[in-house]
Amino acid sequence: MIEDFASDLRVARRKSGLTQADCAHLMGKSAPKICQLETGKRSPSLRDICALSLIYGRSFESLFGAIFGTIRQELAENIATLRDPGPKWPGGFNRTNTLDRIAREILENDLRDKQQGHGTL
Repeated sequence: MIEDFASDLRVARRKSGLTQADCAHLMGKSAPKICQLETGKRSPSLRDICALSLIYGRSFESLFGAIFGTIRQELAENIATLRDPGPKWPGGFNRTNTLDRIAREILENDLRDKQQGHGTL
């Protein structure tokens, strides 16, 4: 997962024409830290992710598609085993709608992946 991100990050930087030093300067980091991100030796912070998204003009999900896939799979498994809070729970209607929305989005994403030939993660 981190290896895919690191590879995508290297490609995005090279396509942008920026050097590691350029990217480091823009992010307020050192060039060795950018190198660590690009080689998968360091995981990016949320701040790093936001900065990289802005620098390379790429969405968060395109940088972390594998993580989103893993989380979608975990959510689908956890929804199936989620306990019912009981009939006295005042947020029952909203809870049901939220869980239905999550399940629908996971299913739609899986179908979209299959149509595009990616399979599920």
